[in-house]
Amino acid sequence: MGGDHAPYEIVAGAVHAVRERGLPIVLVGSPRVLYESLADHDATSEIPIVRAEEALAMDEGALASLRRPRSSIAVACHLLRRGDASAVVSAGSTGGVVATGKLRLKAQQSVLRPALAVALPTRPRPTILLDAGANAEVKPEMLVQFAHLGSAYAETAYDVRDPRVGLLTIGSEPEKGTKLVKRAHELLRAAPGIDFLGNIEGHDLLTGEADVIVTDGFTGNVALKTMEGAVRYAFTELRESINTSTIARMGALMQRARLRELSHRLDSEAYGGAALLGLNGTVVIAHGAAKAAAVSAACQLAATLSRRGIVSRIGERLAAGHRPHRLW
Repeated sequence: MGGDHAPYEIVAGAVHAVRERGLPIVLVGSPRVLYESLADHDATSEIPIVRAEEALAMDEGALASLRRPRSSIAVACHLLRRGDASAVVSAGSTGGVVATGKLRLKAQQSVLRPALAVALPTRPRPTILLDAGANAEVKPEMLVQFAHLGSAYAETAYDVRDPRVGLLTIGSEPEKGTKLVKRAHELLRAAPGIDFLGNIEGHDLLTGEADVIVTDGFTGNVALKTMEGAVRYAFTELRESINTSTIARMGALMQRARLRELSHRLDSEAYGGAALLGLNGTVVIAHGAAKAAAVSAACQLAATLSRRGIVSRIGERLAAGHRPHRLW
């Protein structure tokens, strides 16, 4: 029931995930509204509905999870906790989903703070950036844990062996950055089980130099949205340039396969959204403006992470002696 285009695009994405990806989906929300949307796709017999009469509005934050204990996201988390679902996908309020996930599913043992991880469209494989918005303020020890969470994600989703970890800051030198970053650099450099490359600057986010890049949620969210805006701007300019002359259009026609591949690779909807790592369950948060294709991709991401045991992988990493250092 969450998202700028809910419930119609959410339902359309769920139908696509069932028919084209072969994923079993359960919709949680108002039965009447969801049934009508499913009827538009002749899919009322294909996808079951679980009743939840309340829903968090897109402008409601973390406190709404306490005010609405029977919201659709709360009921979905209950299904996951009870074992009646393998993962939860929502395009609703990020703050509301994060808070409800923490409240209903609880953090995994030893996890200081769950973090949002997103895949950046780098080559030869995506780079994992976290935190992308769950924790605006963090401790250095949390960034070390984010490195473990992100490494588990890279290993689970993309079969990366010994993921390379970078720390996002304003300079490559160890002494560059705030007190938080400099202390995190020291801890990451000494942390067992982490292949720490050192500091990563903003212009290196899309170079593929690191498999995992860690930062606080405020910086990560700004960086992510800046990249999304830059990509949209670049493609707008490219389309306008192509239409300036016949020769430019002919050149674009000759390169259409390459341009189509590039467009797909840089399309944030193809990556399915952000994984909320560190909870006792798999949760994926799709973009608030997600339409059917992005919702379907989010369902695929959630299914992949759940099937490959992301929660267990994180638990194994933390249990193998990678405990947090003493907090400030």
